[in-house]
Amino acid sequence: RVLPGDCAPLGTVIAVTSSASGAGLVAALLRLGTALAALRLKLEVDGVAESRSMRRALAEQIDDYLVPRLRDLGAPLLVVVGGGTGAGKSTLVNSIAGRELSPAGVLRPTTRSPVLIANRAELAWFEGDRVLPSLSRTTGAAAAGGGGRLRLVADDDVPSGMALLDAPDIDSIVTGNRELAAQLLAAADLWLFVTTAARYADAVPWQYLRSAAERSTALAVVLNRVPAGAEAEVTAHLGEMLEHEDLGRARVYTITETRLEDGLIPEEGMAQVRDWLGSLAGDAEERAALVRMTLEGALDSLEGRVDELGRAVAAQAEAAAALRSGVERAYRRARDDTDRALSGGALLRGEVLARWQELVGTGDFMKSLESRIGFLRDRVRGALTGKPTTTAKVEAALESSVETVVVEAANRAAEAACDAWRGVHGGAGLIDGPLCRASPELTDAVAAEVREWQGHVMALVSAEGASKRSLGRALSLGVNAIGVALMVAVFAQTGGLTGGEIAVAGGTATVGQKLLEALFGDQAVRTLTQAARTDLSARIERLLEAEAQRFHEVAAASSPERDEADALRAAAAQVRAERR
Repeated sequence: RVLPGDCAPLGTVIAVTSSASGAGLVAALLRLGTALAALRLKLEVDGVAESRSMRRALAEQIDDYLVPRLRDLGAPLLVVVGGGTGAGKSTLVNSIAGRELSPAGVLRPTTRSPVLIANRAELAWFEGDRVLPSLSRTTGAAAAGGGGRLRLVADDDVPSGMALLDAPDIDSIVTGNRELAAQLLAAADLWLFVTTAARYADAVPWQYLRSAAERSTALAVVLNRVPAGAEAEVTAHLGEMLEHEDLGRARVYTITETRLEDGLIPEEGMAQVRDWLGSLAGDAEERAALVRMTLEGALDSLEGRVDELGRAVAAQAEAAAALRSGVERAYRRARDDTDRALSGGALLRGEVLARWQELVGTGDFMKSLESRIGFLRDRVRGALTGKPTTTAKVEAALESSVETVVVEAANRAAEAACDAWRGVHGGAGLIDGPLCRASPELTDAVAAEVREWQGHVMALVSAEGASKRSLGRALSLGVNAIGVALMVAVFAQTGGLTGGEIAVAGGTATVGQKLLEALFGDQAVRTLTQAARTDLSARIERLLEAEAQRFHEVAAASSPERDEADALRAAAAQVRAERR
């Protein structure tokens, strides 16, 4: 609650009482700042640079202006003097103070670190982190100031009730200077914009002026270096431009082009600006009105900016979903490819085929199976036992073949996932070389899983044999060979073979199938084969999921959390509720 202006004499600050609602609004703004800090706008989608700038600007305005001002409504009015390169900002500030306090010169940029000038009695308001908490303070000479530091200067000629802050150029060639200038302007109770008769229509300043209009920031314009006789014409044109941008309420002051005296604008040139600032400093009610206008304008602008950031988060989430989808498609195809390769008979070629034929043989043994199935158990014991080396060779050949199938499928999937990411906004920047190939650890991982699977198959055979007492001795002598036969049965479908290989591989595979059926029965063999195939498929799926997880982890590190936009909107809603 602002006390009446006539109760506050010149040199005092505006007295304001605190309220529970004010404390609640500060808490809501701090919550909104936390939600802004949590936003992850890392994917390079369209417009993300603007969204990042908006998030930074909004967070800084909460920290630098809204929260400090709401906590100390009676603090001196902060007048930020801003403008383009060479407009004469520092000269204007020095002329107001009556001496050089902020260096001015021909070298650009001149103001590298901001300079805040206040009456000695009120400098303490700015010595802490109440305003612009991210900037450290210095009271040394101009040369001591650096990027990220706020130089404080006490001057008794600055009227009580306000402080002047000389900001870096809004169009500086130094990015850090431009960003700092924007931050300082967002922290202003009143923006004193300085331009020249030659530059007032430039594009860059009007970007900032439009921002002032959107946030209802209190604004005054100083039109510097106006040629004598052109004051009315130039001022009228500038007024039309301000009106067009909904800034018709802004005060405009002109300073005619003249020779500086000891680096300062002559007194007659400064009269309008000096008189207005003096009047403002002496009128607590007018100062309070300016603070209210800027404060309420900044608060009013929050919701629209939050909505825009919410849409930016949605765009990020959409891109992240597309990244995940591309990976899932690629590795789903890899799982389908491995299933076909491992169940279509194609695996029973080359080394596997040779080792299996070496184990079971052909010719007489196959004829014996056809005519003497009842004698099979004895034949198994005689023909298949005592050949650990041969069974080990088949197992090794199977391991190598499965390894090749899985690694090749993983390589294709990685390449396909990378191709998919290149087609998603923001995806290409996440790709590195190794990501587009199977991981170096995959080969060893596949080998380990296949060996474990082979052990599982042996356990299945042993368990099935143990349930049939008559098979006990045969299995105890030939469990490895019977297990290998079951492994071959998993891969024995001949759909993937052509020509002469079908007869050879299909025939030798039939040996194993008939052997298993004779030992366990048709149904038991189907159950065993399905169990072995299911277990192998599950192992391969886990391996491919681990490969896909590399992509998911990269995407997740740059993707928004599910509740980021909701948290942002909820925080903005709380701010809105506290203002009612």
